[in-house]
Amino acid sequence: MTDTARAESPPPAAQGPGRPYGYVAAKNKEALINRMRRIEGQARGIEKMITEDRYCIDILTQIAAVSTALETVAGILLDDHVNHCVRHALSSGDEAVAAEKTTELLQAVHRFTRTR
Repeated sequence: MTDTARAESPPPAAQGPGRPYGYVAAKNKEALINRMRRIEGQARGIEKMITEDRYCIDILTQIAAVSTALETVAGILLDDHVNHCVRHALSSGDEAVAAEKTTELLQAVHRFTRTR
């Protein structure tokens, strides 16, 4: 299964009736949407800077800002995932679900840290 398919088809232990994802349960959703909108605006600003032939160091500075902003969003989502989805899987008593969530978490951390 691809990462995209996994993201679109949540495992039953993480999602279901009355069981939203951590960022929803923690009421972070609106804050995350606002952060992503700001990041989107920054990315459009970088495109405009390139179009306008702005100084390369200024563009690189903005790229670093967007990268940091995305890392912050990823950190928030990772925290929520651990504190909600993984914690629920571990406390469920179902060893298979706990093992699946642990593996999934480690893979996500490896993907996230590989980009550094």
